[in-house]
Amino acid sequence: MIITESRVRAAGLEAAVRAPSPYNTQPWIFELGPVGVDLYLDEDRVLAVVDTDGREARLACGAAILNFRLAVAAGGWASSADLLPDRTRPELLARLGIGQPRRPRAEEIKLAAAIARRFSNRRPFTEAPVPPHARNAVTAAARAEGANLLLLDEGGTLGTVASLVRRADTVQGEDPAYHRELAEWTSERGGGDGIPAFAGGPRSAGGLLPVRHHGPDSQPERPYERDPVIVALTTPSDGPLSQLRAGLALQRVLLTATELGLSASFLSQPIEIAGIRAELHQVLGAHEHPQSLLRLGYGYPGSPTPRRPLTAVTRRIPL
Repeated sequence: MIITESRVRAAGLEAAVRAPSPYNTQPWIFELGPVGVDLYLDEDRVLAVVDTDGREARLACGAAILNFRLAVAAGGWASSADLLPDRTRPELLARLGIGQPRRPRAEEIKLAAAIARRFSNRRPFTEAPVPPHARNAVTAAARAEGANLLLLDEGGTLGTVASLVRRADTVQGEDPAYHRELAEWTSERGGGDGIPAFAGGPRSAGGLLPVRHHGPDSQPERPYERDPVIVALTTPSDGPLSQLRAGLALQRVLLTATELGLSASFLSQPIEIAGIRAELHQVLGAHEHPQSLLRLGYGYPGSPTPRRPLTAVTRRIPL
């Protein structure tokens, strides 16, 4: 049974706000028209320290676009997304439309169902290896949205990239402004944003890669997996449009991983420092602009972080 157009739009918005965002800032505003939805970057929620150019916020909004389209598709409707439709308004990131009723594809149904289950797992993973079929599936998911997913252990670059992650982590750790911003978004904020204590992982007791610590300082250290699967999401070019498209690819990768029973978390430190991001670009290749680093594996159960109500992130087009 096909649901009505108004109900499928509501379902699309509910799915869109489940997208991941840096520190769970949810940097989006949805402007509701008679039929479609305009997606705006909420510039007040772009992190001033770790996301100075809004890259991660645009990735988050790209992920929200994919969620919207999958939910609409699963509800039995076609959809469209016109990215950066107005050069004079760079904050208008996308114009989302709902087309005609159509039969959803099996993959769209599966990925839409994974939206509510997906969460960033910042805790240690098990030592179970990620099999080849799962690795192939997540790389194919990135390619489906015009991006590339590089498995660094297979490319022989993991050691070099790990050193960049450690150096970026040290640079941020020595910055008082970084700590103030992190504390602002990991305190008990209320209101449905930020990273609550239950969603933060423990401090890493050594290991190859430093996982960003979001939990309380009193939390004991724990060892993380010895052989992590680290992947780099890249695009052939960079800029706001590429970053939006990278966000769609990132979310398709994350939902595919969720559907396969995999967990994922971000290693954002080297992406957030321009000089180290440039070094990462050189390591990965001239046509591989790094947009996100992820660790993948089999994790223990957890819970998604809260989201603000739709009333807080939507507005009507003024008459």
